[in-house]
Amino acid sequence: MNRRRVLQLLAATVGTTGLTAACGTGADDDTPAAGSPIKIGLIAPRTGGYKPIGDELLNGFQLFLDLNDQHLGNRPVTLLTADEGENATTGKAAVDSLLQQGALALTGVVNSSVMVGIRDAVEQARVPLVGSDASPATLQSVVYIWRTSYVLDEPGRALGRYLKQQMPAGSRVVIVAPENVGSLDVVKGFTQEFGASDPRLVGEPIWTRFSTDPDGDFFAADIGQAVARDPDAIFCFYAGSAAVQFIRQLRGAGYRGPVYAPGFLTEGSVLSEIKPAEAANIMTSLNYSADLNNAANRRFAAAYRKKHNASPTTYAMASYDAAQVLDKAIRLAGPDANSQQVNLALGKVGQIDSPRGPWQFNQPRTPQQRWYLRRVQLDGQVLANMLVSELATLG
Repeated sequence: MNRRRVLQLLAATVGTTGLTAACGTGADDDTPAAGSPIKIGLIAPRTGGYKPIGDELLNGFQLFLDLNDQHLGNRPVTLLTADEGENATTGKAAVDSLLQQGALALTGVVNSSVMVGIRDAVEQARVPLVGSDASPATLQSVVYIWRTSYVLDEPGRALGRYLKQQMPAGSRVVIVAPENVGSLDVVKGFTQEFGASDPRLVGEPIWTRFSTDPDGDFFAADIGQAVARDPDAIFCFYAGSAAVQFIRQLRGAGYRGPVYAPGFLTEGSVLSEIKPAEAANIMTSLNYSADLNNAANRRFAAAYRKKHNASPTTYAMASYDAAQVLDKAIRLAGPDANSQQVNLALGKVGQIDSPRGPWQFNQPRTPQQRWYLRRVQLDGQVLANMLVSELATLG
């Protein structure tokens, strides 16, 4: 083939390429190359009292996949699940199982004790964990653990700051909470903002037995002690089935006054299991409310209600955001990135357009975000957490 013929062929190739691009039938330069399939491991309770929260984590993550053709970062995803159980041993087993199956990244985790217990396993494996619920304040100086939820002292801080301004002089506030890792963070945050030596805090916190058992009257004696202090308000911290039992037994003991708590007290299935009279005068602080009026939440909440016939919770929202964060990081890391490259990319994802409102990771790898005040009230025929106002920006 002579030089002239070579030049003719090159000209024809360039002309065809230009025509294809002009007609819009070629590859878009802005579209990343499709990567190889990946596996993401979701750790959540599949049995026990925290199972409803685990279901919400699964629902939220899966919804993002459903809305994005089962892809994250232009790579097809297989979602693996493992039961975290209720302690560090079962949590570690869940991590090991997912890593053995080749998970590129992990997400989920409800119990703070489990999160603390799996920290070293995750860090040593050098596989990113984008946690979507449990976030103890003691979890610091981590490289591979990120959280899309909150730090557990923050809901207490938000309410402590609010109640310090709202409660009149001479008021009596009593703290009741289970004795576990999460409660210590929540109560510490509340008392720091309210004032640990403020005379309106009556007595030391009342620590109840920690349990996810949906039955039993194991709060009775502690509630009796709280009511005997003649409170004008009670601050507490419960979630799931324990929240249902606490609210029922508190009202059964005759207390009708206001209850303030982190929003987990009334999230998810809790409101479907208590009566309107029991839910009266309950106000909570949380980083999300299903009635927030922004474009991201309208899309998310509408899709969630259509699929599950229920309003989304903060658990589902944070898990949805975990998928969104991984989608951005995997896209940034490239079509065949490994776990370490994805972890580096997590630090570059920038602002997240979230149903809760825009947020971004701070230096400790947790969200800098708004906190909201919500009131439990009837929305038609059902109880709902209704937005009252913005409380603070924390993180």
